[in-house]
This record gives sequence, structure tokens and C-alpha cells, in this order.
Amino acid sequence: MPKRGKTYKEAASQIDRNTLYDLAEGIDLVVKTARAKFDETVEVHVKLGVDGRHADQQVRGAIVLPHGTGKEKRVLVFAKGDKAKEAESAGAEFVGAEDLAQKIQAESWFDFDVVVATPDMMGVVGRLGKILGPKGLMPNPKSGTVTMELEKAISEIKAGKVEYRLDKTNIIHSPIGKVSFGSEKLTDNLNALLEAIIKAKPAVAKGQYLKSVTVASTMGPGVHLNPLKISFH
Repeated sequence: MPKRGKTYKEAASQIDRNTLYDLAEGIDLVVKTARAKFDETVEVHVKLGVDGRHADQQVRGAIVLPHGTGKEKRVLVFAKGDKAKEAESAGAEFVGAEDLAQKIQAESWFDFDVVVATPDMMGVVGRLGKILGPKGLMPNPKSGTVTMELEKAISEIKAGKVEYRLDKTNIIHSPIGKVSFGSEKLTDNLNALLEAIIKAKPAVAKGQYLKSVTVASTMGPGVHLNPLKISFH
């Protein structure tokens, strides 16, 4: 275990590890205990009662957070002709086709945060699967990143769209904003994300769906929320 600094220990002492906090109270604690000298990102980690190894238990999607993420996203678009022009005018930082695929392969170039592609370009993009896949950058129709509606896709990403998907341990990790947003905006963002995750519950999922929900800032301790008190009607 790495040694924890004094600041971290002071912050952690304000949080009871055995308590499951209400959502608003938990977010308040995360904001209060964020002590870094930079504007920390606040992340949520949601463990689900599903088995993502089965296709019918996959949980994946995307949502535009009401207050964005506080991070500028650099968008790379694979498109040609009029669609390439549409992507450029919508504000994509990088637009191209085989040339960009070659640059990623040859130079291990990753100066972008999100990849969007038109369906006709997936033959080219598919060859990058082994490079983009492990980094979570592969375009996917479920998250709205394989589309002909490039202007809509790009503007949503720029407005603070986040993708959520299960990792190998059936946990979803997602940013919900910056500490400087304050408790109210962070709570709004977290509510929106959790509502989307609950709506995406697979029909075959049985038992408790939200197993655990933990919120933390970049350098701060985790705060456990009470998953049984999180519901949307």
C-alpha cells in the first residue's frame, strides 16, 4: 500500500467507511474533503448485480450530463466527403479516413478523447480494434459514436456526454464533473447518470441491481452511498 499523506488522512477522518450515505450528503462530503491544489475530477463507481460476460446482461450507453463534465473533449471523426465537411464545421478537432488510421497505427498517436465514425467507415476503423478497444475508444452504435448524424454527435460530446459501460468486474466508472461545480450540480449529474444506468437494467438481471455506489474526487477518499435509497420513478 502506498503511504497516504497527511491531507488525505485528514480528509478520510471525516468519512465513516462503514456508513452508507444518502446521495446529497455523500456528494457534500466529497466536495468538502477534496484538498488538492488543482480542480479535482469527481468520479462515480457503480457495481452492478449482473454478469457482463453474457451478452444479454451487458449494460452500456451514453448520456449528456446536465452540467457537462468540466473537461474539454477532443473529437476525432472518421468520415469522407460531405460528412467530413459536416464534422469539421461541427467542431471536430481531427477529421479524416485512412490517413488518420495510418497515423494511429504507425505513430501510436492518441491526441484525442472520443472517436466518432460514419457507418461506411467502420471497415477502416475496425482494423484499429486492437489499438482503440483496450483504451475504450472504439466507436459503437449503442453509445451514438457510429452515426450519420455527426453534427448532433459532436455537439453532444462537447456538451458533456459520457459513455458508461461495464468493466470486467461488472463496475461502471464515470466522471460526473469537477469539485468546483459544487454539490448541487454534481448531485444533478450523478442523478442523471444513475437514472440512465437503472433504465438500462437488463431484463434478465435478478436480485439487487445496484450493488454498491462509491463517489470520490481524484485525490480524495471514497464515499459509499446507500444503493437501496437510489430509485427513480
